[in-house]
Amino acid sequence: MRLKDTTCLVTGGAQGIGKAIALHLADEGAETVTRDFSAPETRICYERVDSLCNSIHSPVLLFTALKGHWRYSLVTDKLTATMRIAQRVHALANEQNDSTLMMGGYALLSVPLYFLGDFEAARQYARRGVEIWRAGGVESQDDEVTEHAIGCLFFEALLEWHFGEIASCRPTMMEAITAAKELNNMQALALALWHAGWLAHFERDPAEVERLASDLIELSNRQNFAPFLHRAAVLRGWARSASGETAEGISWIEDGIGDYQATGSILDMPFLVALKAEALHLADRTSDALEAITEAEALVERFENRYWSAELHRLRGIFLATLGAQETQIEASFCAAINTAKKQKSVWVAQRRNCTNCITQVLQPQILISTIRRFLGKSLRLRAQSLP
Repeated sequence: MRLKDTTCLVTGGAQGIGKAIALHLADEGAETVTRDFSAPETRICYERVDSLCNSIHSPVLLFTALKGHWRYSLVTDKLTATMRIAQRVHALANEQNDSTLMMGGYALLSVPLYFLGDFEAARQYARRGVEIWRAGGVESQDDEVTEHAIGCLFFEALLEWHFGEIASCRPTMMEAITAAKELNNMQALALALWHAGWLAHFERDPAEVERLASDLIELSNRQNFAPFLHRAAVLRGWARSASGETAEGISWIEDGIGDYQATGSILDMPFLVALKAEALHLADRTSDALEAITEAEALVERFENRYWSAELHRLRGIFLATLGAQETQIEASFCAAINTAKKQKSVWVAQRRNCTNCITQVLQPQILISTIRRFLGKSLRLRAQSLP
């Protein structure tokens, strides 16, 4: 009992390695307090570790400490704050001229850039990380290192979809999943399955979303990955709702969102709430769906996670049309969706087949043609010319 009369605070102690550490400390006689990685005390711990690493002039330890602080900031803070930490990590990696650290720096920059909605910059950094990995520039098989590589891969896949490279996005996502399995990196595998679920949702494929959600639920139960279990429940709920089982689907979604919120995480909330809104609309609860969109937009405003803003505008347009709102309101929502996608340099609107269809159904032809000509690219302008 070497740690008798000692109190230890273990951040991230609710699952995985953190839980194992907490249990080991308890076995050694310590009074152990565990807090999940998004707990408020975590910020204080990382700030103190940051100061300590600077005082002892240890770049490698500082790199590790900054990664932890970045992870905490990503799920609890404004994304501009997370970007500042990522920029420090990237600068530190540059100073050390180490390819392993550089790949980590690229990974940590690409993530907040993606969630901020800066898809072009996010892709540049994700691709650089992928290039280092594929070129064999990283010898370490440490889980933290391989998680960065796999993260660059699945964000590259998502960004390929946003930029219309449909043929390559699926193989890239499969490469991420396969690499995680081969490296036996369960945390990276959970992340890859979660983002593969996004991609399947992007493509409106309920069967594939259900399959990936089931895989993620099984893995999360086995590894005690509680946050992924909650998010997988929401994916399953959307898949069930899209397949006609709306009551069961909404139950899965609401339970998953409630449990996810209880962890203190914010990052994925706009996407999760948008899935809830879709399910409510499918259940003929469109007024409730519109309220959910308002909730998601408030989160975007507060935390700057704009990655799903175009879709939120599109869904608002659909729901307003269903409720018989004024044409000007409906037009404004669809135009905001199109304009947001253009600012993000995403071909999202063209991927969403029913976006143009919905505009066609609810707007007068002259308004429709004017809207499309103002906000869409050449390919959709040609479609507009063929409208009656």
